[in-house]
This record gives sequence, C-alpha cells and structure tokens, in this order.
Amino acid sequence: MRIGELSGLTGVSVRSLRYYEEQGLLRPLRLPSGYREYRAEDAATVRGIRILLAAGLGTATIAELLPCMDGDGHALAPACGGMLPELQRERERLSAAAADIRAARDRLDALIEATARLDPVAPSDCDAATAPGRAPSFADT
Repeated sequence: MRIGELSGLTGVSVRSLRYYEEQGLLRPLRLPSGYREYRAEDAATVRGIRILLAAGLGTATIAELLPCMDGDGHALAPACGGMLPELQRERERLSAAAADIRAARDRLDALIEATARLDPVAPSDCDAATAPGRAPSFADT
C-alpha cells in the first residue's frame, strides 16, 4: 500500500509517517519509481508507535524498544525482559517532569490566590503598567 493508504488506515498524517521512517521506526520498501510501499503489518507497527508515544516515550527510545514489543497494533506487550531498565529510566524521567509541572502549578496557584486578595481593578489599570516602551516589573508593586 502507498503512504496515503497507510495514513488513512491508521489515522496518522503522511508527515508523521515520513518522520517515523526518518527515525528508523518504519522501513517501507522502495519501488524503482521511488514510491514507498508499505506492508499490512506496518499499520500495526504505526499503531504500536502511537501507543508508545502516548506513554511519553521519545522516538529514540521507541526505536530501541519496538523490536522487543509484541502486539496486534491495539495493545502492546513486552516480548523480552531486557527492555525493563530502559522502561524504568523513562518512568523516572516522566515522574521528574510531572513533579516539575506540579511545582509550576503550585506557584501559579499561589499567584492566583495573592491576586484574588487584591482590590478589584479595571482592566485598563493593568494596561497602564505595561504601556508601550515600558517593560513590566515586579518593582512596580
């Protein structure tokens, strides 16, 4: 099948399919005309790539793990235990990122709470603090 057919079958854009090929995740056959020719099992591979991307993994990690995965394209299962250390590293990376996001949310919550205690002002009052040619400053408060 051609790239447009694979795109329609999987719901993944042609651009993304080309990117997956650049990253070594897909290896379509090349016809003498230069066209890509995909096999039916490539659709399952694309679905597996999407599952791993949704799990927060990058394409470099997916390239390492994909050969160790087994599945029907709707669910993936590990096919070799050697991938466990990489999966654990990725989980730690995601946990650290989630902690950073929670900390940013907490800082934003503190700003919202402090702002809510201020006297209501007209939106135009806030515009004066950021008039053209003047950068906003915390020293203004």
